[in-house]
Amino acid sequence: MSFQNPVFIPGPTNIPESLRKACDMPTIDHRSPLFGQILHPARAGVRKILKSDDAEVFIFPSTGTGGWETALTNTLSAGDKVLAARNGMFSHRWIDMCQRHGLNVEIVETPWGEGLPADRYEEILTADTNHEIKVVLATHNETATGVKSDIAAVRKALNAARHPAMLFVDGVSSIASMDFRFDEWGVDVAVTGSQKGFMLTAGLAIVGFSQKAMDMTRTGTLPRTFFDVHDMAKGYDNNAYPYTPAVGLMNGLNQACDMLLSEGLENVFARHHRIAEGVRAAVGAWGLKLCAANPSVYSDTVSAIRTPNGFNATDIVTHAADKYGVAFGVGLGEVAGKVFRIGHLGSLTDVMALSGIATAEMCMVDLGLNIQLGSGVAAAQEYYRGHPAEFQKDAA
Repeated sequence: MSFQNPVFIPGPTNIPESLRKACDMPTIDHRSPLFGQILHPARAGVRKILKSDDAEVFIFPSTGTGGWETALTNTLSAGDKVLAARNGMFSHRWIDMCQRHGLNVEIVETPWGEGLPADRYEEILTADTNHEIKVVLATHNETATGVKSDIAAVRKALNAARHPAMLFVDGVSSIASMDFRFDEWGVDVAVTGSQKGFMLTAGLAIVGFSQKAMDMTRTGTLPRTFFDVHDMAKGYDNNAYPYTPAVGLMNGLNQACDMLLSEGLENVFARHHRIAEGVRAAVGAWGLKLCAANPSVYSDTVSAIRTPNGFNATDIVTHAADKYGVAFGVGLGEVAGKVFRIGHLGSLTDVMALSGIATAEMCMVDLGLNIQLGSGVAAAQEYYRGHPAEFQKDAA
């Protein structure tokens, strides 16, 4: 593998040089007011990216999985009922975590490639007249299948059912790359991490809590120590953590928020959509299909590309690494060996995307697939030429 080539996995993503430098800093006293000058601006920046006025933002030394555990353990008690759809590997993993914590999960089995079934949620919530369901889990962007779900529709289902359940959203591969509206969608806990849209290394779990979720932290009895938000809040009041923070990464997060907000969130989202559309144009030119069932659920951060029956899609990923020093994503879970994934999020441009498309194309031709060399690149070029970036100077 080459360190010179960009990666095309759906996280961790490419790190801009300025953010690498921001993380590379001298040791400071993390219990001094100096740390507060990193901590509080980072939290405020995340809040803006969530599009929230008053979400309580907590940043743990962890990953998105730790963010999931933070959401569950701070608000729920053993035996509480949770509603979730299983439509991909990451919704599956969140369900598994719930079950390991002794929660009662009502699972809506959903074909991999489809979005969350908001209509089915509404039926189940309406029938739950005793309000036994305490939380609805929603994966905004299913990284394994390249599927984006409609979180506004899930909130609408909760409202239509007049149900008081909280809405927890996994935004690990969407927040800071695709439009996310914490307040408008009535999200109670949003979970993300440092290694995708924020363009840093893995190491930070980033969560936003609504006031309703904060109220529930006073009644939830699941065990938590490292992920206790009240311990963390007390630390924040003193410009500190209840334990040693990842200071360099926190400084990087602060700078990443500045970078994203300087580019302008709508420009960030438009850039991701434009790059994704070029990749999708290439897939069409190859005569292949996405795992995502239809355009309404296409992800702007990752494309899971189906290969012909009988062909092991993982061979493309292995060949790309071995011959060209380029990283793509393998298929996971039910789509393992059936898809390969091109991540197109974070620090990426049209030109960088073209190099990934060209490499995928070479690999498929090398491996004997009936692909016309240059076809996908030409289709993406045509799209990018017809849809030029309107805000390029400060793009990440």
